[in-house]
Amino acid sequence: MDSTSRNTFDRRPTGSAVLRESVTETIRRAVFEELAETGYARMSMEAVTRRARVGKAALYRRWPAKEAMVVELVSEAAAAHLPATADSGALHDDVERFIRHTMADLRHPLAGRIIPDLVAESARNPSLREALHEAVLGPRRAAVATLLRQAVVRGELPGDIDMGLAVDIFGAPLYFRMLAVGGPTDDAYVTRLTHAVLAALAASR
Repeated sequence: MDSTSRNTFDRRPTGSAVLRESVTETIRRAVFEELAETGYARMSMEAVTRRARVGKAALYRRWPAKEAMVVELVSEAAAAHLPATADSGALHDDVERFIRHTMADLRHPLAGRIIPDLVAESARNPSLREALHEAVLGPRRAAVATLLRQAVVRGELPGDIDMGLAVDIFGAPLYFRMLAVGGPTDDAYVTRLTHAVLAALAASR
């Protein structure tokens, strides 16, 4: 084993660090399960400790309150599923890829229950709305805006595009379909939605 490999190996968590990671993962699962089952408004730190089978100190030394805990864990999960921003060379491919990846994420049974609840709660809770917008929605919208700017540079979209409206168009129809009204989301739907989004983007001025 060379020195680089040894250094990499030596940096792996050991002992108490491994235990802390294990406890954090247990808490993470408990938070998402509690959110999906009871919703944000009814969820409590105490309920999470019971579900995770950990002491209260395990939560409070990581987060001061429920909102901070939920925002951090949800933002971490969202960051792992941000749209890819590598230049694909074609807006059509970016839109279709975004639709398919988002569909896969929203089909997760916990995500399909947690996201609508947090959206509804955010309408009643300005502090939660602001925190989620900064930590979750902001990075996601920024990633989509990157894809759109690349399309502008390639000449696929007009230079005077309304970027805010275009970002809304990129994902809103799919979220509404899957989280509100339901309906088929097969390959035929993906094809139709991709063409509809492209047409709407071209007219976003």
